[in-house]
Amino acid sequence: MVSLRSPSTLPIVGVLVDGKTYRHLLYLLLAVPVGFIYSTLFSFGFLFGVVFSVVLVGLVLLVATLLGARIAAGFERWLANRLLGTDLDRYDDVPADAGGAVANVRKYVDAASTWRGVGFLSLKFFVTVLAFVPLFALANGLPLVVAPLRYPYVVNFGESNGEPVTWAIETLPEALLAVPVGIVGVLAALHITNLVAYVCRRMATALLGEPTADDGASKNSAGTGGPAPTDSALAAGSAPTDPASAHDEPEDDEPEDDEPEDEAPTGAESVAPEADEFIPADAVDPESDDGSDRGEDRS
Repeated sequence: MVSLRSPSTLPIVGVLVDGKTYRHLLYLLLAVPVGFIYSTLFSFGFLFGVVFSVVLVGLVLLVATLLGARIAAGFERWLANRLLGTDLDRYDDVPADAGGAVANVRKYVDAASTWRGVGFLSLKFFVTVLAFVPLFALANGLPLVVAPLRYPYVVNFGESNGEPVTWAIETLPEALLAVPVGIVGVLAALHITNLVAYVCRRMATALLGEPTADDGASKNSAGTGGPAPTDSALAAGSAPTDPASAHDEPEDDEPEDDEPEDEAPTGAESVAPEADEFIPADAVDPESDDGSDRGEDRS
């Protein structure tokens, strides 16, 4: 039977038909405007909050910034679950009811999840900078792929030392040459997109939440190499057997030797002494001819 291989598993070119690639690309497209919004709002909130912390306005601004960071971290967690393939749930480190307005504010300030969210939003700015690389390559590669349909035209790659970097495509051979160049640029852009998305996924897993219970159970079953034993199997007392343990038990197929050992002969059945051995007279049996003869010879 011939097994059909998914096109998304093909090396190098599989990213073109992989749906995850385009979800990652959408995540980076959203990261550019959202990252600048985070950078502007939270930089303003923390800076002016620290400056005016000597008065009540600064403290209120700092608290509002922290609460806003928690809301933004929740949005980023939702976004990572939808576009990056994570399965995260929010941290359960905030008490349900602390009693009083000051205590309720303090529980959010003391929660470690609040500062993890602030750390993620701070790193989000660098993700925004990295997102420009694949987006720039994709924006310049796609026009080259369709160059035979729109030549003559001039491709602008940006500026270098104040001079524009352009490529004037005026003939059909030049347009055909631009096609493989554009394909290479598109493939490189998509691979970089997946790489940046992988970094973002690791950041989200470390800072935005913890895996859900179902995800953890599936990882445990995958790590043991099979499904976990059911409750009925455990109640019956059955346990998985280890093939290797069968070889550790010694095999005892030979029957045990129950025959008693030969006892040493005693009395009359004792072995006769050698001729050169000295025997006392009182130890010789008078009824034995050999013993009497042997006694007479020695006397």
